[in-house]
Amino acid sequence: MSTINSQSQGIRMIPINKWNELSARLKGDLYTGDSMRLLYATDASAYRELPAGVCRPKDEDDLKVLIDFSRKMKLPLIPRTAGTSLAGQVVGSGLVVDVSKYMTRILELNIEERWVRVQPGVVLDELNNILEPHGLFFGPETSTSNRCMIGGMVGNNSCGSHSLVYGSTRDHTLEIKALLSDGSEATFGMLSPDEFEQKCSLENREGEIYRSIRNILGNTENQFEIRNNYPDPEIERRNTGYALDLLLDSQPFTNGKPDFNFCRLLAGSEGTLAFSTEIKLNLVPLPPKEKALICIHCATLEDAFKGNLIALKHKPVAVELIDNFILQRTKDNISQRKNRFFIKGDPAAVLVVELAMETREAIDKLANELEADMRDEGFGYHFPVLYGSDIGKVWALRKAGLGLLSNIPGDKKPVAVIEDTAVNSQVLPAYMADFKELLDRLGLECVYYAHIATGELHLRPVLDLKDPKDVELFHTVALETAKLVKKYRGSLSGEHGDGRLRGEFIPLMLGEHNYQLLKEVKKSWDPEGIFNPGKITDTPRMNSSLRYEPGQITKEIDTVFDFSESLGILRAAEKCNGSGDCRKSEEFAGTMCPSYQATRDENTTTRARANILREFLTHSEKANPFDHPEIYEVMDLCLSCKGCKSECPSNVDIAKYKAEFLQHYYDANGVPLRTKMIAYITSFNKLGSVLPAFYNFFLKNPFLSGLMKKVLGFAKKRSIPLLYKTTLRAWQKQNKQNPENGRLVYLFADEFTNYNDVEVGISAIQALNKLGYRVEIPLHTESGRTFLSKGLLRKAKKLAEKNINLLEPLISNKTPLIGIEPSAILTFRDEYIDLTRGAMKEKAVSLSKNCLLFDDFIMQEVNAGRIEKSVFTTESRNIRLHGHCHQKALSGTASTKQMLTLPANYNVDEIKSGCCGMAGSFGYEAEHYDVSMKVGELVLFPEVRKTPEQTTIAAPGTSCRHQISDGTGRKALHPVEVFLESIK
Repeated sequence: MSTINSQSQGIRMIPINKWNELSARLKGDLYTGDSMRLLYATDASAYRELPAGVCRPKDEDDLKVLIDFSRKMKLPLIPRTAGTSLAGQVVGSGLVVDVSKYMTRILELNIEERWVRVQPGVVLDELNNILEPHGLFFGPETSTSNRCMIGGMVGNNSCGSHSLVYGSTRDHTLEIKALLSDGSEATFGMLSPDEFEQKCSLENREGEIYRSIRNILGNTENQFEIRNNYPDPEIERRNTGYALDLLLDSQPFTNGKPDFNFCRLLAGSEGTLAFSTEIKLNLVPLPPKEKALICIHCATLEDAFKGNLIALKHKPVAVELIDNFILQRTKDNISQRKNRFFIKGDPAAVLVVELAMETREAIDKLANELEADMRDEGFGYHFPVLYGSDIGKVWALRKAGLGLLSNIPGDKKPVAVIEDTAVNSQVLPAYMADFKELLDRLGLECVYYAHIATGELHLRPVLDLKDPKDVELFHTVALETAKLVKKYRGSLSGEHGDGRLRGEFIPLMLGEHNYQLLKEVKKSWDPEGIFNPGKITDTPRMNSSLRYEPGQITKEIDTVFDFSESLGILRAAEKCNGSGDCRKSEEFAGTMCPSYQATRDENTTTRARANILREFLTHSEKANPFDHPEIYEVMDLCLSCKGCKSECPSNVDIAKYKAEFLQHYYDANGVPLRTKMIAYITSFNKLGSVLPAFYNFFLKNPFLSGLMKKVLGFAKKRSIPLLYKTTLRAWQKQNKQNPENGRLVYLFADEFTNYNDVEVGISAIQALNKLGYRVEIPLHTESGRTFLSKGLLRKAKKLAEKNINLLEPLISNKTPLIGIEPSAILTFRDEYIDLTRGAMKEKAVSLSKNCLLFDDFIMQEVNAGRIEKSVFTTESRNIRLHGHCHQKALSGTASTKQMLTLPANYNVDEIKSGCCGMAGSFGYEAEHYDVSMKVGELVLFPEVRKTPEQTTIAAPGTSCRHQISDGTGRKALHPVEVFLESIK
């Protein structure tokens, strides 16, 4: 494929026998195939470069083997954790070494002395969850804290929103155990002057490193150059080049200063000097329990810049800025629009000021004083003060900023190029005024957000990096901004690092003399250049090796789904900017991404699927660009849960992309028999419903059922859903229980409820009848869910259009369509709109507004006063609820919980689970069974098992209830069944 061949320049071609020899020596995993190389060719930056291979080492011994191989083959090693770097730090043509899979252990925790020793692949938030019961945490936290790893934080010297109080990762790194470029081990920590001299006397690579730094920092000319040309030491966030200024400001080079510690250099060195294997971190007490946010709405950006200085006088623990550009993007994101509750009007920017004190009274007093001072200066027009769980919602909105920026249709995007500049906060307003003049001169728009308190705003100019003119402008704005930052003696990098993005400008920022010192440092640590070359020093031109080739034409690809909102499926895939939100674990709220949570493999992430689709759609030379098995392999473990549709800040909807891909892939390769069987299961169920007992006998018979499973590739441990003795439509015709004068509502008899879960449908009708509603099942066909899930979109489109034509004339806000199975009724609000165009789309949109889940309808009626709470039982009942993935993504479970607690003594606890793992037919398929059960075991199964027998398990999804039964032996009820029992 041309995407590989066109990018092979610069890669040392390793003979296959050498790869095989390396693989035999490793306990971990080695990949040299096209797919994995493509997935690791990018990070969250603008860069793309194909690595020679990818390795996931099991332990330190594997790393020693890799270093030995690297030296012999002259193949660079590129360390990688979560791959969220913004300056291209983990992009390169060498061997990517991903420690995020196996090197993830917490090795030692000392509560009394407040430190922890970890491997580099430990996730920050997961570490802090373990520390919280001990009243401790690791202070620096980034916006990527639920997936970023300690090794990457050390590499970049990460800071985070609360760096006003907790500083940077460097400030809390006590020791680093690392492998040097010759494969030897060394531990770096605090050294007294005598211990420093002892290190200098060592006759090995470690000794050479200490002697070199002694020579560099002991030179008075070097001392003068460093002190006069490095950024202002008052700036906490300074990460330009190697931290020679900090080493100089320690003993034995400066009397009265802290002892020497090479950790201060390694933090921020981006894996260019050594390979960290263990990291010892300082821990701090948890912040005061009483916290509040005052969200200052500013009419102009200039007001926010100046207002920040007023806020700082009140000793906040954080001040963050969110500009209007980002706030507008939150309106289009399912998850983040819920977090806009505090926004009033259309502010140019919001200053989010966090206060933390011992009492609520003290916080309220300080908040009032801050508001008064701001108003006195004429800054701000709305000052909401938020407490408790609302704080987390605001920070979630702020943290989503990076991902949200990819939501802009078209090729112009806010790009990471000058997003990490830091100046003294006192000169920030003047710096920003000069920066505004620079933007005006270059004719650029820009996004402003993040760490205004510490003088670092993430500035993202809007550029089209497919346009050669903007690619040059990419360089121009970087160069001109560097000059401006130098004018204010700021740092070009505050926390994101230099990488290959800013390395080119280090001679400008620090002076040529100091730049040569950096190269000398690199050579003393890594004389053969095997550790992440081309970052910080000797970097290529910053606008080369970009993700998009300048001048490339974005293909217009015919699709069944309507991708016009994204300007085509290729641009839809390009919305993924690599921020890695899909790498969060099951410990944190949300559904995305169950396959990654179960496997912890990069190639099972939402990011990987978007990347592989982008790569092949961009570079394929086939008439059908979807016809590539590599795409199929990466898409295969997607459960189509739709978690990414709502939780990915960039609105990447892999379930939609996968279905589109499968349709075109099957066009070229044929539709497998099992796929047809699943897609057309409603037709088989319709035939079986003539003689359901005979049909069920076949499915229950061990021999016949086993034979069918073996032939079709279903998991032998699964039980196939049986038919009910009658269909829901037939039952409804035979059981006219409607109140004569009741309000008419229509019930959607979806294909699962009509044939399999008929008792649930009966419960829905009976409940509605009891409440005074007249229920009719209108003429309609199946929802098309099975065809959508298997990628047979043209058939699904026909079904959608038929249902739209049949139902649109009937359905209105007075006569809504009520659904029971979330995956079926929600097609009207999701896929039907995307499957149609023109006048049919208008009808689909109109219809969708009145297609409601049963729970949503009930709560709508309660809120309208048409259902009284007095009709419900006063008996007690405890319920544990597992929400359906599609419901959580598209509608939410709030109505379900509210409906189930209409009885005064009903208590509902929603299980903090993501996807159940069944995902329609996914869990029935033999090759997916193990992953399906692993997903279930993440949260759902353990929670169900520990639930007392007298507590009801409720789950609205038919596949969820089957999964719970198969995985735990417990019977789960549909919330509708529980609701019926609650009516007097």
